[in-house]
Amino acid sequence: MPILETYGLTRRFGTLTAVNNLTMTVEAGEVFGLLGPNGAGKSTAIKMLTTLLPPTSGDAQIAGYSVTRRAGEVRRLIGYVPQMISADGTLSGYENLLIFAKLYDIPRRERDQRVRDALAFMDLTDAADKLVRTYSGGMIRRLEIAQSLLHRPRVLFLDEPTVGLDPGARRLVWEHVQQLRENYGTTIFLTTHLMDEADALCDRVAIMHLGNVAATGTPAALKASIGGDGATLDDVFIHYVGSTLDSGGAYRDTRRARRTARRLG
Repeated sequence: MPILETYGLTRRFGTLTAVNNLTMTVEAGEVFGLLGPNGAGKSTAIKMLTTLLPPTSGDAQIAGYSVTRRAGEVRRLIGYVPQMISADGTLSGYENLLIFAKLYDIPRRERDQRVRDALAFMDLTDAADKLVRTYSGGMIRRLEIAQSLLHRPRVLFLDEPTVGLDPGARRLVWEHVQQLRENYGTTIFLTTHLMDEADALCDRVAIMHLGNVAATGTPAALKASIGGDGATLDDVFIHYVGSTLDSGGAYRDTRRARRTARRLG
């Protein structure tokens, strides 16, 4: 049964159409990936789905609630980890999570245990009392995912969750994302331009290019669709997207990604 549905979701910035008529469904408990080059519209789409950016036209529903008409209910059902760092480096990991527990209105008697459970799940118990500015990039990402899980969301949105991380840290983040689905049935909606990440994590993917969805399906089905044995998701990406040199917003998005990478490195 779909937990997320979009209906002609569109966002324009002046004459630029960042997301054009996005129509798709995501099943409950699924790991769904929105793929595309910088400037394809991935982050704009996720901001509309998390109620941070109003659509120009169209709508989306999460667990039956409209993101335009029932934004408050939607926010209570979702977690969101943005591409840019959201943890406070001057606080400890525990203190960061405690602040989020208060923001989520978690009852006082439950806060400490929720925070400690989230730290334990993300393998951060030993670093709980250390300042976040001493954390590695992978630890920061895991802390931010822990923050987003405190209120036990039904859908977790991850915008470029491993940008700037080394291969070992990326793999560890992948393991925890998979555990979220397996242990709690959390629906994961992630954006990425890393094809190996999408292949490792996603049940289905949609490939965006210049604001439009070019293809949707399981990684295996999309590989088969371009004919062949030995095809990779990189081959699928190139087939549907082709040259990305003219992608809108590429300079801004590249600068943002590099800034995040420096802060995580």
